[in-house]
Amino acid sequence: MIIGVPKEIKTDEYRVALVPAGVEALAERGHKVQVETGAGIGSGISDADYSASGATVVATAAEAFAGADIVIKVKEPQPEELPLIAPGQVVFTYFHFAASEQLTAGMVESGAVCVAYETIELPGGHLPLLTPMSEVAGRMAIQQGAKFLERPMEGRGILLSGVPGVPPARVVILGGGIVGANAAKVAAGFGADVTVIDVNLDRLRYLDDTMPANVNTLYSNRLNIRMALRDADLLIGAVLRRGAKAPLLVTREMLAGMKPRAVVVDVAVDQGGCLETTHPTTHSHPTYMEEGVVHYCVANMPGAVAGTSTYALTNVTLPYLMTLADKGWRGAMRGNTALRNGLNIALGKVCFPEVAEQFGYALTDTEVLLADD
Repeated sequence: MIIGVPKEIKTDEYRVALVPAGVEALAERGHKVQVETGAGIGSGISDADYSASGATVVATAAEAFAGADIVIKVKEPQPEELPLIAPGQVVFTYFHFAASEQLTAGMVESGAVCVAYETIELPGGHLPLLTPMSEVAGRMAIQQGAKFLERPMEGRGILLSGVPGVPPARVVILGGGIVGANAAKVAAGFGADVTVIDVNLDRLRYLDDTMPANVNTLYSNRLNIRMALRDADLLIGAVLRRGAKAPLLVTREMLAGMKPRAVVVDVAVDQGGCLETTHPTTHSHPTYMEEGVVHYCVANMPGAVAGTSTYALTNVTLPYLMTLADKGWRGAMRGNTALRNGLNIALGKVCFPEVAEQFGYALTDTEVLLADD
């Protein structure tokens, strides 16, 4: 098969979907890879590195898409990329469809086969292609939150760790999953007073057993969240519903009760955000002020550390890409439940329940699509 690797064009996105080692592995199995020139620059990978691994370097995005059986990306196709997508072409990337009706409609109209990293799910609920970027985003959330708490960044002028005689900052984390646990670990390392809020009591017990003593747990309900926010210097939104829009946990009224110039980092922005006041920002313009609170809502946080994120991501995507390339999307999914869970839209039909419900599409059974050669 032919695999196309275009350069990412989302604002301030520096990751790339395939590294030279992946090109080499695909070439050994008889597949061809066409990489747009400059695609790896943001991650420290040159065109010469790709060529040496067996890829064909092409001059434009149109050439990277053209004739490709599979197009692998990092972020969802941007509006200018939609006309380049061919019917029946497999597009393998992060989609987060539930956050964008425009993207959903565009991919339905394209007739492409949309396999979403974020909904590939193993037995037991593990999301293997979302996990590494959730780890990065959780750790970055504290790093960015600490920076924007500084007074020149419009924050409260609070040091996370405090100093002898002055208490540490209070960090509240909504969600105890991969993002939340990584954020808690880093915040605790800074010496902050950390509270993790989650609705899953088993998860809270696990965190209570494994986290440092300065991490506390709290059951999630509206009253507990409201009370925790009143004392918070830094709030991290770390909730996730697989393939669905993030739940709205913080209203404008609750936000107005926070300390002046507190900071919120909504990692859930990719799925619509868990604050009423959330809207996406970029690394170039990362923050805005609402209700006297600094909002950091960058929709591709790991893109800022592409030298780490690209390799962490491609470590987990490559095995699935090789299966798709070796067997075709139908053959790969018939024998791989996890990969089948990643199918959101195919040939103009929506087959992921949360996306169909979110935007009012008829739901097509995945098994029907897999049987229809």
